[in-house]
Amino acid sequence: MGDTEKWVSTMEKIVDCNIEMEFREIDATTQADVRLRMHDGARLSAQGVANRNPDDRSQPRVGEEIAAARALNGLAEQLLDKAGDDIREVMHEDVHLTR
Repeated sequence: MGDTEKWVSTMEKIVDCNIEMEFREIDATTQADVRLRMHDGARLSAQGVANRNPDDRSQPRVGEEIAAARALNGLAEQLLDKAGDDIREVMHEDVHLTR
């Protein structure tokens, strides 16, 4: 088998989801809005904010990175909650997912 070929298990299922993120910068505040559309149609969204100290030099990319990280962290929390709810629905018992 060549280097570019991959083994694909008969159990493997590839699904797509769509993530969109946009940024707004107003004065010393950068806001990131992230939206996730899952393959099953579920939609989640989160927001992250970064505030620059007014005495610091403006570096929009850094504000975007911080705001994006915070938004994605919020989205990750929601995904864990959703997964816990989905497991609870099938198993009919409490679920405690590690964060």
